[in-house]
Amino acid sequence: MASTILVTGGTGTLGAHVVPRLTATGRPVRVLSRHRHDDTDRVTYAAADLSSGEGVDSAVSGVETVVHLAGSARGDGEKARHLVRAARRAGVRHIVYISVVGAERVPVVSAVDRAMFGYFATKRAAERAVAESGIGWTTLRATQFHDLVFTTVQGMAKLPVVPVPSGVRFQPVETAEVADRLVELALSPPAGLVPELAGPTVYELAALVRSYLTASRRRRLLLPVRLPGRAAAAVRAGANLSLERPVGRRSWEEFLAERLGESPWFAGSEGGDVVDQPG
Repeated sequence: MASTILVTGGTGTLGAHVVPRLTATGRPVRVLSRHRHDDTDRVTYAAADLSSGEGVDSAVSGVETVVHLAGSARGDGEKARHLVRAARRAGVRHIVYISVVGAERVPVVSAVDRAMFGYFATKRAAERAVAESGIGWTTLRATQFHDLVFTTVQGMAKLPVVPVPSGVRFQPVETAEVADRLVELALSPPAGLVPELAGPTVYELAALVRSYLTASRRRRLLLPVRLPGRAAAAVRAGANLSLERPVGRRSWEEFLAERLGESPWFAGSEGGDVVDQPG
């Protein structure tokens, strides 16, 4: 019988794509979650808290491969350390980790940096914990998921005047495409740091906001703001982009059209419903 694969963060946005893909391969899948869930005929659940380490030993028991998707804006390094310590005790042979493009290039050195871009530092800390675990490991860095960009611009558009960091660009990638790659890696031998996965197109954040506003038929004033700090400067220079790896296929326009039920359009279009505040 094939060994069980444990997925942390299996109930999240990315996990919702990864878990069914793994079960489709016929492998037993266990999902680590902070909350209790009823088992299904294809997935079992283990309640555990990566922040404290409570329940993690039980969750990894009998597991050979861990796909570590659980993440947040802070504390990922400590969560990864709790996971790898339990994984070593359980004899886990392979940890697959999803990180973010720019984790090693965005310097988070001040309180200002941490407030706005601490996510990069916490992902880098988790990368190190996995790589130094003594367990076979694979880390995939991806650019921001379409779903995350959508949630971000949707939240920004709730304001009557939308402050948009100037010079900030994103290269959104389809979540399902990242899931496909993670499953491939989970079923393969440990490979260390593998090539990045990025979306097909780079967009100014303002263009992403405009495209959302156009599609949702809203009118907002966009106010350019310049973020301070070394991390912001690195992001403006493209540290969060993967210009040499635009291997994702599905575009932001296609994702947005499906999410909002519209026909695709050019994301950089003003659309007539958005007015920029002169910067």
